[in-house]
Amino acid sequence: MAQSSKLGVQALVDQALAEIETLSVDEARALHGRDDVVFVDIRDIRELKRDGRVPGAYHAPRGMLEFWIDPDSPYHKDIFAQDKRYVFFCAGGMRSALATQIAQRMGLSPVAHIGEGFSGWKRAGAPVEDDG
Repeated sequence: MAQSSKLGVQALVDQALAEIETLSVDEARALHGRDDVVFVDIRDIRELKRDGRVPGAYHAPRGMLEFWIDPDSPYHKDIFAQDKRYVFFCAGGMRSALATQIAQRMGLSPVAHIGEGFSGWKRAGAPVEDDG
C-alpha cells in the first residue's frame, strides 16, 4: 500500500513560522558582521560550492543541527554554547524556518531566520563569497 502524508511540509513550515522570528534581508544585513550575532548556513555543502556563501557564516548542515546544538551530544559544537543571537538561513527560507523552530525548542535563544533565504540575500546584492 502506498504511503499517504498526514502533514505536509508546507503545514510544518507554516507552524514553524507562527512560532519563530523571521527577518527580512535588510534586517539580516543590519546584523551581519556584528560580534554578538552568528549567521548559520544550513544548506548542503553542494549548495555552498555551487552558489557561494555569506561571508563569516558558520556552516551547520541541517542533518546535524540538533546534534551540534545539544551540549550533551558527543557531536556538540561550542559555537552553539555562546551568548549570541543566531540567524539561520537556507536557500529559500523553508528549511531554515524548521531549523530555527527546532533550535528554539531546544533552548537556543535568541534565534531567527532569513525569510527569503540565501537566494533573497544574493538577489538583494548583499555580500557573497565563493566557496572555492
